[in-house]
Parts: sequence; C-alpha cells; structure tokens
Amino acid sequence: MSIDNPHIPVLLNEVIENLSPRDGGVYIDGTFGNGGYTSAVLDKCNCKVIAFDRDENVLSKVKEVKEKYGDRFIFFQNTFSNILKTMKENDIPQVDGLMLDIGISSMQIDNADRGFSFRMDAPLSMAMGKNEFDAEEVLNNFSEEELSDIFYKYGEEPRSRVIAKRIVLRRGEKPFKTSFDLTDLIKAMFGEWQASKIIPRIFQALRIYVNDELGELAKVLNDSYEILASGGRLVVVDFHSLEDRIVKNFIRENTLQTKATSRYIPDTIQNSDNEKIHFKNLSKNVIIPNIKEIRNNPRARSAKLRSVQKI
Repeated sequence: MSIDNPHIPVLLNEVIENLSPRDGGVYIDGTFGNGGYTSAVLDKCNCKVIAFDRDENVLSKVKEVKEKYGDRFIFFQNTFSNILKTMKENDIPQVDGLMLDIGISSMQIDNADRGFSFRMDAPLSMAMGKNEFDAEEVLNNFSEEELSDIFYKYGEEPRSRVIAKRIVLRRGEKPFKTSFDLTDLIKAMFGEWQASKIIPRIFQALRIYVNDELGELAKVLNDSYEILASGGRLVVVDFHSLEDRIVKNFIRENTLQTKATSRYIPDTIQNSDNEKIHFKNLSKNVIIPNIKEIRNNPRARSAKLRSVQKI
C-alpha cells in the first residue's frame, strides 16, 4: 500500500450504489478511517454525512474533509456502538443511510507503533482508541483458560490451548512487550511455515478481543432500526467469517424472507416472527469484489457487502 494512498475504500462503487445517496439526505459513516466513503457520498450529491471513528489518528483527515465540505460534514470521535446514543444526545433525527466498513484499516496496520502488524516489531497495543486494556495486558495477565478461549473464539485457532499454556510459561520468565516477542514464541513452537498460518489468527483474536469488535458490530446492527428513517439503508462491508456470521444472522432474523415455490408461482413471504420484520434485502446475493479491484487492492480479496432497507 503506498504512502500516498494509505487506505483504499473497498467496494466503493458498490457501497455508493447500495446506499443510494440523494440531495437533501443525511448519511452516517460509522467507520470514517481515511474518509473514502464519506468523501464519495458528499461528492455524489448535495447531502450531509455524519462520521464516527474511535481512532484519534484520523483527526488530520477529518480536518481536510471538514475544510472541503464545510457544514455538510460532521464528525464524532466515538465508537460506532455509540452512534444511537450520540444522536440522542445531540438531537440528531433518524438518517437516510448507515454505512460500515468493519475491521482494521490499512492505516492502522501500517503504523508500526500500534502493534497491529505481526510483520513489524512494535509495542503490543492493538488498541483502536482509548481502551480499558491492550494486548500486552491480556498476554501478561489473563489466565491460561482465558487466553485459550480468546484464541479459539476470535481466531478460530485449533491449537489455542497449547499456545496459551506456552504463553503463560514464557511470561513467567520474561513478560511480553513487543509483537516479535509473541511471533518468535509461536515460530519456536511450530516452525516458520506452520507459524505463518497460526500467527495471523492469534493477532486477529487479540485485536478483536481488545477492541470488542464483535460486540461493537452486534450493538450497531441492533441499533440500526432506530438510527434509520423509514426507507433508510444499511450497508455493511466485512472481511472475515466471524463478522460476516453476525451480519448474516442479523439480516436473516430481521428481514422479509422470500421463498420461491415454483418458477410459475410468485415468491411467497416467509417469516416465523412478524414482529422481527424490520428490513428488506436489497440484493439476493452477497456482493464481492471483482478481479480488477482485488489486483489493485489485495485487502479487498475477502470483502463481502450486504445491504438492507428499513421498511
């Protein structure tokens, strides 16, 4: 990823198409990052964007966007789980669209001081904002059972128990301080080739746990019905199976389900609990990047876009 373009918004055209911004509309970008989605929406039509991000490192980009778009752009340094709370505190009415790009940004990975990358030696932080604890505290203070659960639940790592056990033994001799302290341990346990598969899962697990990423996602999805006005659209881009499972389950439980009984008979509506019908699907199939986008932006290769509309 070049320094000049540290974060390329994934599935940008598809996000804008599914959000369908219009003149006079108000839209929320729950994951501002480098401002790619926000800027694209503001360029598309004469609308407003309210953006959120917990990471204080985005503030320089926030200033740029504010200077360009003026009153059409508002920013809150906060987690997207607090969007609804922030709206109520600031008397912001329901909006016409909510877009979310879930997970870690390229800017965070490429910043060596943050400890997100296992390819650079850095302090074991992994905190996206002002968190209660960081990855260093987790590795050095959590019990063997707690570590094993984190690695298995958030990294889907089958060797979670043996790795947790070795971490506890190692920290008794020398506390974990940097990312290479952790990667060197795993390499010593499994060898370079096998460790190359395990290390990304362990780092993912720690990052997700430290930032409560799955809890954040579940909260904003559950709040989305109150956040959106009638006809408002929710557009979510996610990158791995844990996130995607939450998004898929939310959509399945809260949308009209259509079932084709025959190609000669119109689709029939199926839903076991009518009180939970809050949205309708905007597309039958999940949207994924094309080959050209993946070549230009390898980060996009695992992206999935899903969108619904409030009814």
